[in-house]
Amino acid sequence: MPSITVINRSGEATRVDAQEGLSLMEVIRDNGFDELLALCGGCCSCATCHVFVDPAYADRVEPISEDEGDLLESSDHRTAQSRLSCQVTVTPALDGLTVTIAPED
Repeated sequence: MPSITVINRSGEATRVDAQEGLSLMEVIRDNGFDELLALCGGCCSCATCHVFVDPAYADRVEPISEDEGDLLESSDHRTAQSRLSCQVTVTPALDGLTVTIAPED
């Protein structure tokens, strides 16, 4: 089972086990990170699950879709590492990944 480190908005890092096939949003939410709102439940329509993905893993996650890119454009905090966590599927290649929950817009 891949292990992922989640950094909350206070800068505290927590390592969690991530079940393969789930989205990062599900893993983060299910491990008690209430600041990741995920209001749309993972259907890529709200951008409240915005995270920053460790650049070392950028080539290990699915490419960003046009819809995801459009939603991220609405964020004042978008960076090159921005992703919607609902659009990143946990795979064995993500073992060791660090994600940071983006500031709230």
